Amino acid sequence: MDDDNRVLRRRVGDAEARRANRRWWDADADDYQAEHGHFLGEVDFVWCPEGLREADARLLGDLAGRRILELGCGAAAAARWLATQGARPVALDLSAGMLRHAAQAADRSGVRVPLVQADALALPFADAAFDIVCTAFGAIPFVADSAAVMREVARVLRPGGRWVFSVTHPMRWIFYDDPGEGGLVAVHPYFDRSPYVEQDEDGVATYVEQHRTLGDRIRELVGAGFHLLDLVEPEWPTGHEGIWGQWSPLRGRLFPGTAIFVTEKPIVAEKPENPARTSVAEQPARSFGAEQPAD
Repeated sequence: MDDDNRVLRRRVGDAEARRANRRWWDADADDYQAEHGHFLGEVDFVWCPEGLREADARLLGDLAGRRILELGCGAAAAARWLATQGARPVALDLSAGMLRHAAQAADRSGVRVPLVQADALALPFADAAFDIVCTAFGAIPFVADSAAVMREVARVLRPGGRWVFSVTHPMRWIFYDDPGEGGLVAVHPYFDRSPYVEQDEDGVATYVEQHRTLGDRIRELVGAGFHLLDLVEPEWPTGHEGIWGQWSPLRGRLFPGTAIFVTEKPIVAEKPENPARTSVAEQPARSFGAEQPAD
């Protein structure tokens, strides 16, 4: 795939990445759900293609009564599962197409949660509005200034709250994006942060995914004032023969495909290493059938 002249590694700013990914997810929402919806379920919290579930991992801690924000929720299966556990979730995504699937799944399952369309760089919530913020492969890989997302999450999270997110394991960026033997050959420098970009014939980005090293992620978290509690690298389960993009049994048995960061905002606020806030244009949020949680 990397050999295609419309697939390359180049720098992309937040505005270009935002436009490309919103359009891509809107256009691909139906195909994505058709391909992955069964694996993700309608009321379930799956952290990664390895199949690790929050019901087993319990990375979020106690859920009953907790105000939880799911970033990059997609069809919001995780948020609906959280609601069944007694939590008070809100599901947020940039893509109206994915939120349409979330609303349809709510109709089918009978489990409804507030759905909000907004940008992770400008969350439309008050300071300390949530006890937990989480995402499974949402938002973080698609934002050029992911450090600004960490700071924004810290803002809406109460002291003592937990921020847990899963992303593609950074070492995967060394290899071709291939679930077969071609994906076992290291070809890209680990320290090249240039994002993976798909573009049209005019050179306009149509899909952008960002790369950060493990050290980058930890520095982003520390810079936003978080404490790292755990770093989970799920193993490929015996008997799991599914293929999801570049994830496969062949590669999964050899090296990790997912990294899950479990962090906490300290109760006593610590001054971040880089307290400067990135300025972003405020964008109006659109609500999809429910209000934000009240205290």
